[in-house]
Amino acid sequence: MKLNLDALKHRDDWVKAGFKLPEFNIEQVRENTKMNPVWIHFGAGNIFRAFMANVQQNLLNAGKSDKGIVVVGGESIETIYQSHDNLTVLVTLKVDGTIEKTVIASIAESLVLDEKNDTNGSRLKEIFANPSLQMVSFTITEKGYKLKGVKDEYLSDVVEDLENGPQSPASYFGQVTALIYERYVHGGLPIALVSMDNMSHNGTRLHEAVSAFAESWAAKGLVDEGFKDYINNSESVSFPWSMIDKITPRPDPSVRKMLKDDGFEDVEDVITSKNSYVSPFVNAEESEYLIIEDIFPNGRPNLEEGGVIFTDRETVDKVEKMKVCTCLNPLHTTLAIFGCLLGYHKISKEMEDPDLKNLVEKIGYNEGFPVVVNPKIIDPKKFIDEVLHVRFPNPFMPDTPQRIATDTSQKLGIRFGETIKAYMARKDLNVTDLELIPLVFAGWCRYLMGIDDNGDKMELSSDPLLQEVVPCVADIALGDKGPFHDQLKPILSNANIFGVNLYEARLGEKVEEYFAELVSEKGAVRKMLRGINHE
Repeated sequence: MKLNLDALKHRDDWVKAGFKLPEFNIEQVRENTKMNPVWIHFGAGNIFRAFMANVQQNLLNAGKSDKGIVVVGGESIETIYQSHDNLTVLVTLKVDGTIEKTVIASIAESLVLDEKNDTNGSRLKEIFANPSLQMVSFTITEKGYKLKGVKDEYLSDVVEDLENGPQSPASYFGQVTALIYERYVHGGLPIALVSMDNMSHNGTRLHEAVSAFAESWAAKGLVDEGFKDYINNSESVSFPWSMIDKITPRPDPSVRKMLKDDGFEDVEDVITSKNSYVSPFVNAEESEYLIIEDIFPNGRPNLEEGGVIFTDRETVDKVEKMKVCTCLNPLHTTLAIFGCLLGYHKISKEMEDPDLKNLVEKIGYNEGFPVVVNPKIIDPKKFIDEVLHVRFPNPFMPDTPQRIATDTSQKLGIRFGETIKAYMARKDLNVTDLELIPLVFAGWCRYLMGIDDNGDKMELSSDPLLQEVVPCVADIALGDKGPFHDQLKPILSNANIFGVNLYEARLGEKVEEYFAELVSEKGAVRKMLRGINHE
């Protein structure tokens, strides 16, 4: 079975092989979408195919919508979408070791964002000028929103676009803003621009990127002066906040084999010119959450009937804080640090280790939960239960501690620092009662030595602060005796890393003591974790 519309006509073969097929008229949906597009999405990666496209597919199957999604991307549009008639296969990885296979056909049209592609460019302008368009959404990763480089200077293509206006922009957001300007000149039509990327206050980040161009162009007289006001008026253009949560890892070899055994032929990765791997199918965990601030000046798709939650900005913020500061991300980072030290290469395997399982459960339930932000629309207890008992142990999820350990210095302040601040602000809690969060900090300092618990050399995951923090522990060897105050102080006093100066929070000395135990001998990490397990 090949992934294309002709092969899909042989429905019995697919059904016999266990695939769930579209239950709507694909050609009619595509025609409806072409005439009156409602939703266009920028970012053609795995999270889009596994989540947004599947939500719309379910609505189409249920007869609750008659239009699909227009997706905009880069090189993968031609290699993965158009070569397969805009079809994709979603493999849902269930915790019991089974998989669910679905042919997704809700992607009605796919276009390349390329200033040199006149055909796609004309079609994009046509879509943005159509009054029917309600939502422009994005999953382009956090890096996609950056207009400046490491020296806080605008990137070269951004500089050119800021100077030259919307006629032929080359930068990503130069092109996006030019399309929004197209909508403005066709009557100032309202629209919602929705970032669905996994980052804090994502709608604000999106607004900042777009308004940088709008304000520069207006100031230089390159666009109508009213365009700036259009962008900044939420009744014309809104930038809702959202919180998304779903893991869509690189295709697992075992999944590839299962698909092949079932007769599905298009299982091989395609390597792009940017050295990224894309596949005609996407695998993902079953759990998923998408909460969006309900500000849509031109109406919106009925995604709430597909499980998406619409609410106010304050609630979106609370859901994010619940996830990022307590119920998921801190536990992920804990497993990343200690998983690397103990030689693990799969999060699910770590959850079979009673010492690590006990550690993250105590951090989540005992230390984080007293200050958890309750958004009301999601029960924090049920959420963390699902994380620890369903999501992390899922054997199909090939997520590695080494990947999650990337950029840890940029994550600690949010994932743990907010909990520390909450303890410091509460009169009924004592920050010095925290025992295991300081252990995570000590574990990270121990990790920075680049030596695992067996004393073997260990490669550190990429992190922008490695050059700053690694030298602090470079002269420490396993078996050395403390105190290590002088070596650790530059790290532990850095509020940019932890969100607070750990000494001022009265936790620095505790971290130093834990670190001394962790470097005391080979196997000290395991010994310490085992000790916690028996407390």
